[in-house]
Amino acid sequence: MKASGIARHFAALAALLSLASASAFADTIKVGVLGPYSGPFATWGKQFKEGVEAYRLQHGTKVGDHSIEFVYRDLDNANPPQAKALVQELIIKDKVQYIAGFVFTPNAAAIAPVIEEAKVPAVIFNAAGLGITLRSNYLVRTSFTLPQLSGPIASYAAKDGVKKVVTLVSDYAPGIEAEAAFKKTFESAGGSIVESIRMPLRTTDFGPFVQRAASQKPDAVFVFLPSSGPPSIGMIKAYNDNGLRAAGIKLLGTAATDETDLEVLGDAAKGILTSYHYSAAHDSEANRQFLATLEKVDPKAVANFATVAAYDGTKLIYQMVAATKGKQDAAAAIQAVSGHQWESPRGPVRINPETRDIDQNVYIRVVEPDAKGKYINKELETHPMQVSPRPTN
Repeated sequence: MKASGIARHFAALAALLSLASASAFADTIKVGVLGPYSGPFATWGKQFKEGVEAYRLQHGTKVGDHSIEFVYRDLDNANPPQAKALVQELIIKDKVQYIAGFVFTPNAAAIAPVIEEAKVPAVIFNAAGLGITLRSNYLVRTSFTLPQLSGPIASYAAKDGVKKVVTLVSDYAPGIEAEAAFKKTFESAGGSIVESIRMPLRTTDFGPFVQRAASQKPDAVFVFLPSSGPPSIGMIKAYNDNGLRAAGIKLLGTAATDETDLEVLGDAAKGILTSYHYSAAHDSEANRQFLATLEKVDPKAVANFATVAAYDGTKLIYQMVAATKGKQDAAAAIQAVSGHQWESPRGPVRINPETRDIDQNVYIRVVEPDAKGKYINKELETHPMQVSPRPTN
């Protein structure tokens, strides 16, 4: 690196550290939230905001004498350089003391060196790639990882009499992680993976892949796609249109029947089995209060895993502010939430003190109509307090 480049690098770093120090005690604590508030993934940004506002409506906008202000920045796709630039801007220009958000794993991974140098805690609302929290001492996550989810559905399927499965996953790290966890658990239970099909990330026509799976005559297909919305809707349509449902081949998934899609999917989703850490139909007082508050935030809001992750993430930020009494002390803030347990709208949860990932129940769910005829993810079975494994490489 040229001398001028080195000088600029250290000048930027010095600015990060000096501004973090300058905001060591503030009457207003600022939290920067990065997410897609425009473009094809804008639903995520809306859900992040709704989860944050639901918590604020329940618990107020202050912690002690400190007002909590949320500053939103649009990060509309997987763009690691932009993620780093936005975090630097939030710390230097906006003087935030906490960072939150992140839909995509590459963005969350990219900001780890920045927050490590600036000593600014960050709470990941989604970004489910394995091992992200280990990239910085100041990262904590309130969403999930794929191995947490894929193992339970494999175990349930084997117990339910499924012997042969074709896996259909998007060809990128989370898809491969989901496939590996499903395969390990299913084969350990005596099942057989007869073919593993990996689909390009930008696939929109799932028909050829589903036909290839059907040709193996499996008992079920296990599906993982990068997000809910059009990909999941397209996959479920292909599953129905290509005769797999009619042939009695089960569809097993994770986020494939997200609450935001159920109204669009309608009868096409009926009977689909998924394993996930939240259902809007979860029967608990904490969830009922969450749903009632979310409706006050926006009567059209849909409770799903993204709103719950943002809601719980906001809780952790409030707890960190309370523990540090408004001071900029990232180590103390993270220590205050490591090992913390509470009752979330999703059920009992804990921040794992070793990985700073969230330990949580995973529920086997089936899509069925409720008493009013509205399709829900009905919980069938609970796999208690699933822990995210450490990466093996």
